[in-house]
Amino acid sequence: METSTKGIARQSLVIAAAVFMLIAAAIGAGAFGGDSVDELQNGALSAQGSYLAPAGPAFSIWSLIYVGLLAYTVWQALPAQRQDERQQAVGGWIALSMVLNGLWLMTARYLTLWLTVLVIALLLATLARIIVLLGRFPARSLADRLLTDGANGLHFGWVTIATVANTAAWLTQTVPEIGADAPDAWAVAVLVVVLVIGAASAWFTGRLAPALATAWGLSWLAIGRLTGEPESTPTAVTAIIVAVLLVVVGVVAVLRRRRRAGTHDRAPLGR
Repeated sequence: METSTKGIARQSLVIAAAVFMLIAAAIGAGAFGGDSVDELQNGALSAQGSYLAPAGPAFSIWSLIYVGLLAYTVWQALPAQRQDERQQAVGGWIALSMVLNGLWLMTARYLTLWLTVLVIALLLATLARIIVLLGRFPARSLADRLLTDGANGLHFGWVTIATVANTAAWLTQTVPEIGADAPDAWAVAVLVVVLVIGAASAWFTGRLAPALATAWGLSWLAIGRLTGEPESTPTAVTAIIVAVLLVVVGVVAVLRRRRRAGTHDRAPLGR
């Protein structure tokens, strides 16, 4: 009985967090009036805000992420998931990620740019925790894999590149002299760090969704630097290379995980 009560509480928490995320996202994005996101913070969050800002169409991935998170919210609320060990482990963290997701837009609209960096950093850390926990509790069904791993993997991958862009926008606004003498070199160096983090995440978790989401953002970053301002061919080329490498590492990591799982399944009893 106690376990069932805790399960209901967890499911309710996730539902409440999803509702908050949607309301906060609508208000923060200006659905009820006010500037659009790319006009907030004196344009710092726009596609022209820094060398590491993706072009505008990149942000359409949020629609897919929100649909995935809402589908997850409905699925995890089913009675069959109430006492599921995996959902017990990650449910609270996923709820926190949705709250932070909504808070970021509210912070961007009503507070300061440096606070958006703090919120998105907390969001990234929370999503990283979710990915680690999902690795400890393998999915038992296709629905679980698509909705829990897929939705949160996309969220993590996109927020990885969004954190880079957000931080770069803040530094560009507050300390413009940093990297002013060699902005291309600084941008390339940061993208190399993104490659290391993204590749390590894909390799050790065996998940492709985060790599795909990060690669999506990097592709539009490249387009932004080739077709918009600030223009930077070295940054664009590096972003494309990093995006391709991340997808390759992600695919190899998934195949490696499946091969290991197959080997384990074929192992004799008692081994």
